Amino acid sequence: MKKDITAQQLLEHLTQRIENGKYNDAVHKIKLMTAQEIIAKTLAEDF
Repeated sequence: MKKDITAQQLLEHLTQRIENGKYNDAVHKIKLMTAQEIIAKTLAEDF
């Protein structure tokens, strides 16, 4: 089932995953952190 979520909700979800250690390995953590950074920067600068 597909859910519609906001960018803010996605950002919060990524933050929680990183803080709670819900990632596969160090590379996966870095990917999550990069996505989190890009989303936060986009929201701050473009909206």
